[in-house]
Amino acid sequence: MKLSEFILLNEEDKKYAVMNKAVALAQRSYPDTIVFLFQLDYYYIEAYCSKTDKSIEEYRVLPDANAISHYLEAIPIDDLLN
Repeated sequence: MKLSEFILLNEEDKKYAVMNKAVALAQRSYPDTIVFLFQLDYYYIEAYCSKTDKSIEEYRVLPDANAISHYLEAIPIDDLLN
């Protein structure tokens, strides 16, 4: 699915695409929200989920690896190098 196609989807179709076609890569946690990072084809999607009712509050599309640098920097690679 092209990035432009994903952006035009309604919320229910975005949820279906993320849950059935995307690959989960990482997550970040905040007091009220968990942010899940997914890859779908050649772009990334963040799904902002409420900890209270487990609903998806928002999707944010990230067009390239530069936009996920904060995720990449958090990956511990020291054990991989030894």
